[in-house]
Amino acid sequence: MSTLLATAHPADGTARPAAPARRARLDAVDVLRGIIIVVMLLDHTRDYVNRDAFFFNPTDLARTTVPLFFTRWVTHFCAPLFVLLAGVGASLRLARGRSRAELARYLVTRGLWLVVLEFTVIRFGLAFDLDYRAFPGMLEVIWAIGVSMVVLAALVRLRLPVAAVAALGLAIVALHDLADGWQVPGTAWMLLHRQGMIQVFGVPLLVAYPIVPWVGVMLLGYALGTVYGWEPGRRRRFLLRTGGAAVAAFVAGRALDLYGDPAPWSVQPTPVFTVLSFLNTTKNPASLLYLLMTLGPALLALAWLERRERGPFGRALVAYGRVPLFFYVVQWFVAHSLAIGLSLAAGRPVDHLFGMPGAATPAPGAGFGLGVTYLAWLLGLAVTFPLCRWFAGVKGRRTDWWLSYL
Repeated sequence: MSTLLATAHPADGTARPAAPARRARLDAVDVLRGIIIVVMLLDHTRDYVNRDAFFFNPTDLARTTVPLFFTRWVTHFCAPLFVLLAGVGASLRLARGRSRAELARYLVTRGLWLVVLEFTVIRFGLAFDLDYRAFPGMLEVIWAIGVSMVVLAALVRLRLPVAAVAALGLAIVALHDLADGWQVPGTAWMLLHRQGMIQVFGVPLLVAYPIVPWVGVMLLGYALGTVYGWEPGRRRRFLLRTGGAAVAAFVAGRALDLYGDPAPWSVQPTPVFTVLSFLNTTKNPASLLYLLMTLGPALLALAWLERRERGPFGRALVAYGRVPLFFYVVQWFVAHSLAIGLSLAAGRPVDHLFGMPGAATPAPGAGFGLGVTYLAWLLGLAVTFPLCRWFAGVKGRRTDWWLSYL
């Protein structure tokens, strides 16, 4: 990232993160976003279909199995990359000729729109229930992206140089773990840095994604967008070196276990479970080591994907990657409906699939094993792909302003 901090910017202070782009989107970014979208559907399908998901966390080493652990662990890459690439997307909008004022206005309106979606359409997809007194919603990744966009908008409007944005993002990601031990009462601290339940008008609201580390990731994504104005060879070298350094920093930092994650790893009864313990970092609030573990490989993947030819599978991933918000909303309804349909077809209970997720104890016989979970995931992909391909085509053919909000 030091190379990025040293990048020259115009004397007027206006960042031009990428020279006039040859195309509106870069395939490597869309393919990577498509990969995490496909993996995200696996995670949310598991939430509704897998019987173990109803009773314990799949990263609980005392109860999990290796396949179940990795089914959950691989999805840890989704949220950091979603946030990082949202920042990259904001940077590329500036590169395509938007003024700082236009970009800031877009980030604020889109960010607030995401928060509204979190409490309305997405909340219904999660619960299939309209009783807001019992379950007003959860503050998850879409909330975190929305708030982070508003923060980024303020920095863009203040004409903060990209190098300063990068430095601030690095500082947040690297230093926020210093606050892990702080016991600060009140709702504000939970929204900022501690996962848990808060009360809103007397009803419970789960803060699943405290926003501080995600703001840091958004700022780093915005700064990362500048590399897409570089010569391709220079960009790939930067991505490889920075990604490799992040992976090395994760391995060294996790091995030493002195700082960067509140949950230390430990030697387990078997070598395999010791590896699982090493990989079992803290997602929320997103620890430094968790972010190094996920963002480092992402940068390496971006470098590798630039040089890959796009076959049918790659083109399918591009279609997914070009409509991330559309997919995110649709996939909740698809995963949830599949779980209900499969349960009804098998004569299994479905009452637990309505209302606040995890609030009701499932009746005996509810849910399925991992095999059916993966089958449901593939069915979900079969349903969502034609929808995403169609909507990607609509966005490619039309320039209506409202399409940029979906």
